[in-house]
Amino acid sequence: MKAFRLDELEAERAANDGAYLQFLRERNMSVGLYALDAGSVDPQQPHHQDEVYLVVSGRAAITVGMETTSVARGSVVYVPAGVPHKFHHISEDLRVMVVFSPPES
Repeated sequence: MKAFRLDELEAERAANDGAYLQFLRERNMSVGLYALDAGSVDPQQPHHQDEVYLVVSGRAAITVGMETTSVARGSVVYVPAGVPHKFHHISEDLRVMVVFSPPES
């Protein structure tokens, strides 16, 4: 078993001065914590993997392809591989758990 605490992951991500911290990588998936502060711009490009986002905290909108929805704590969003997507209108610091399958390259 591997177990993680969000507060420890957030501290590690912040200490490494990056928006993304991959903390689990297995044969068929990887998992990371993604952080965007209020008012920031999401620099993401489409990925080669399917993704699932689970919003841990914060508020924003996300556009996936041509669809847009609001997200907040507890929101889950699926993004198919290769589809353009971005968080925007980030009104509260956003912390998102990201699951990639297969693992992120």
